Amino acid sequence: MNVTIYHNPRCSKSRATLALLEERGLSPQVVNYLKSPPSLAELSRLIALLGITPRQLIRSGEAAYKDLGLSDPDVDDPELLQAMRDYPALIQRPIVVAGDAARIGRPPEAVLEIIPT
Repeated sequence: MNVTIYHNPRCSKSRATLALLEERGLSPQVVNYLKSPPSLAELSRLIALLGITPRQLIRSGEAAYKDLGLSDPDVDDPELLQAMRDYPALIQRPIVVAGDAARIGRPPEAVLEIIPT
């Protein structure tokens, strides 16, 4: 099974999730999304796989969230997607995709729901 992790190597949860996958004998494709931000189409796909809204994928504690006024409920989904594309630090992390399912690794063990045993 192909497994991909959208990873931030500076994030302890992301590092723990990657280690958990590797402990399970997996060699996931690692995407450093800060250096290679997902496209708008890829973000839309991730959101669909996660079963959440774009707003739920945004890290509201990031400075860009406040600076861009993203807390305004009138900011629509396309604007939120563009903000995440332009400022990838806004994206929740880590995201693991396995087949047609995805989970955010908070806590890291949450990704085990989509990993075959």
